[in-house]
Amino acid sequence: MRTVGVVVNPIAGMGGRVGLKGTDGKVEEARERGAEPRAPERARDALEALRERAPDIEILAYGGEMGAEEGRAAGFDPEVVGEPEGEETTAADTRAAVRAFAERGVDLILFVGGDGTATDVASALDELDADIPVLGVPAGVKVYSSVFAVRPEAAGRVAAAFEDTETREVNDIDEDAYRGGEVRTRLRGVVEVPVAEDLQSAKQVHAGSTDALAEAVADAVEPGVTYVLGPGGTLGDVADALGVDGSPLGVDVYRDGELVVRDGSEDEILAALGDENVILVSPIGGQGFVFGRGNHQISPAVIERSEVRVVASPRKLDETGVLRVDTGDEGVDESLRGWTKVRTGRFEERMMKVV
Repeated sequence: MRTVGVVVNPIAGMGGRVGLKGTDGKVEEARERGAEPRAPERARDALEALRERAPDIEILAYGGEMGAEEGRAAGFDPEVVGEPEGEETTAADTRAAVRAFAERGVDLILFVGGDGTATDVASALDELDADIPVLGVPAGVKVYSSVFAVRPEAAGRVAAAFEDTETREVNDIDEDAYRGGEVRTRLRGVVEVPVAEDLQSAKQVHAGSTDALAEAVADAVEPGVTYVLGPGGTLGDVADALGVDGSPLGVDVYRDGELVVRDGSEDEILAALGDENVILVSPIGGQGFVFGRGNHQISPAVIERSEVRVVASPRKLDETGVLRVDTGDEGVDESLRGWTKVRTGRFEERMMKVV
């Protein structure tokens, strides 16, 4: 019988909607801004999908909110292999969970978090010189490594049925540099991951000019309309074309020639919306995610009050294939799926499928 070790980083993703771009060292600030945990719910979604496909699978979990609670909520009776040391869970707890799983010879480690959690898992396996396959349930703000499933439910399905594994990289982004508008990645580990179609690719950085595209988008803005500008280089070029000092990796709100909100949280964005609102976003290179990776501030509540327009260079779309959404709200995700127009130049558009 296959055994799966489950470890959850319960604070993963808390900084996203409140505009912190990560939770490392920012948990208290996130809570002060009203952040709520999102990892436990996404863990339950993954485990429910796992139980539906493989109800007799054996689950080992770390104690409390680091896996055991979520396992029971999904209908499993997990074997608890350890408990967090303090009131606040830490990276050391995650590494301890991995060591406990390795001692018991699990067939897969299913972790719930972001790139920081992936780094903790990879480093613990490296210290043990263990080659246990791992699979990430996306729950963090930074989910750019190629060790994650595209959605929590997909992670559960893959965990239940995978047959082969392949080597993939764990990369983490320097959060301080990220908050300052610079994407600075480091290779933090190499791990075995199940072979499956529902795994995301690593984030890719695309060179090339998007000046004509940015100018065309800027020329098309209308008076009285509120524009929510997503993060990334393409929308940074749009902000430049609009003549405003946007936040390179944050979410800005623009209306009638000025920034109403710079680097806003979900609440700030919602408060700034008007009667007519447009969200401008560009997919993550290589992954295709339009929502759910690095832009949690553009929440389901913001999306429901806005028209969504996607912009991207032809090269980015060529290497992406399809677009993806993972807002955490299945109803909103379903409303976004299907074929959509993507603006690729001054006059050019391309039809892309959102899955």
